[in-house]
Formats: sequence, C-alpha cells, structure tokens
Amino acid sequence: MSQEELKRQAMEIISSHRTGILANVENNRPHARYMTFYNKDLNLYTPTKLDTEKTDEIEKNPAASVLLGYEDKGLSDRYIEVSGTSRINQSQTLKEEFWDDSFTKWFTGPDDPNYVFLEIEPAIIRILNNEGGPPQEFQVF
Repeated sequence: MSQEELKRQAMEIISSHRTGILANVENNRPHARYMTFYNKDLNLYTPTKLDTEKTDEIEKNPAASVLLGYEDKGLSDRYIEVSGTSRINQSQTLKEEFWDDSFTKWFTGPDDPNYVFLEIEPAIIRILNNEGGPPQEFQVF
C-alpha cells in the first residue's frame, strides 16, 4: 500500500474518532489516560490545564503515544497508533478554533490562561486491524 494511501486511511480514522488514549512517561513508567483529540494535518491536539501533571510529565519527557479507533467489540475495528513528540501549545488561534462550551467545567473561556493544548507531532503512524491484514506503518516527515 502506498504512503499516500496509508496517510489517507490514517486521516480517515483520526477524523472519525475524537476520544483516544494518550500515553506518556511518568517517573520512568508509562502513564495512559483517555483524552479528546482534534487534528490538523496529522498533528493531534488535546485540551488540558496548564497546571496539571500531564504538562509536567511532557516537560520532563516529550515522548508520547496515542491510540485512536477500536470502538466496536474490537473484532474488526481499524485503529491507529501514533508515536511522536508532545509539547505544550498555547496558541490563541487553536484555543478559539477548538473551544467547546462543555469546557466551561474546567475553563472560564477560550481566553483562560490555564487552557492549553498538548500537541502531539507524529513521527510514526501505524494502522492496525485493517481488514485482517498486518499492521501498516509510515513515517511522517
């Protein structure tokens, strides 16, 4: 399968799944949690508070992995695994673009200085459980 076809499939999976698992490193151990994801050109963005352990973990070790997809009994769902580097993104443009009124549980609005995004820049994306075939992998440049 061509790299372009793999990228198209990855974008399809990312675009149709908002909830996934973010794993990063805490005290030299994996730490995974469910998060809500948004995407732009394969980069993933998840809202969080600036003053959380996630931001501390990422500052110490930016390695991150995200799983998206795999929602129906797990028998035939395609899903992706994104391995990459994470960083804190405080872009006001992103904060306004992805703002959702449900965020008022945690933030006063898109101008809240504690409202930030973790940005995951993928290095490798794997598509798994794709019609029973073996995992397909491509590098993102």
